[in-house]
Amino acid sequence: MAKLVSRKSGKAAAKPARAKTQAPTPDDSPVIALDLPPGQLSPAMTAYFQKCQDKLGFIPNVLAAYAFDSAKLEAFAAMYNDLMLAPSGLSKLEREMIAVAVSSQNRCYYCLTAHGAAVRQYSGNPLLGEQIVMNYRAARLDPRQRAMLDFAVKLTVTPAEVEEQDREALRAAGFSGRDIWDIAAITGFFNMSNRVAAATDMRPNTVYHGQAR
Repeated sequence: MAKLVSRKSGKAAAKPARAKTQAPTPDDSPVIALDLPPGQLSPAMTAYFQKCQDKLGFIPNVLAAYAFDSAKLEAFAAMYNDLMLAPSGLSKLEREMIAVAVSSQNRCYYCLTAHGAAVRQYSGNPLLGEQIVMNYRAARLDPRQRAMLDFAVKLTVTPAEVEEQDREALRAAGFSGRDIWDIAAITGFFNMSNRVAAATDMRPNTVYHGQAR
């Protein structure tokens, strides 16, 4: 490489010093904006964290956020696992779709990132995950899925306006009374989770951003 030369002296000019660069701070560090020291996990939660590490390769940051209080962590994990993973008339994909549609209304960074990745994984369709994150009405959903998300979004945005005709629309789309309960419970759970995540600036694991693309 040619030397830099000063126009005035004709002498070789000193090369400009390179600015020292620091590695960027990971987006999920810290996990939340509150200084809550980690608590003592119960044996059940210690095993649960290990199961997450073995199965996923990481511990979801929402669990790490709750780890300051093992009782709260256990309650959160139990409700989440019951709603999202236990037997239901709703498929796992449909339950994740509700999570994303609700979180889109609340603009929850954590849940849109984490559950958007889950929609991509369960559906095998990255486009569907992005559409529901941005506007579920743009997605080419079947009538059942559209009715489900219409109800979840109305329950999120204008809960006082939910009427019998809204429940009847779900029945007409093929949902049972138990299914309607599950749709409502999942919707309520994610409205709660969205607000806790917003209040604490909860950050999603960076690995979610690249999953199932």
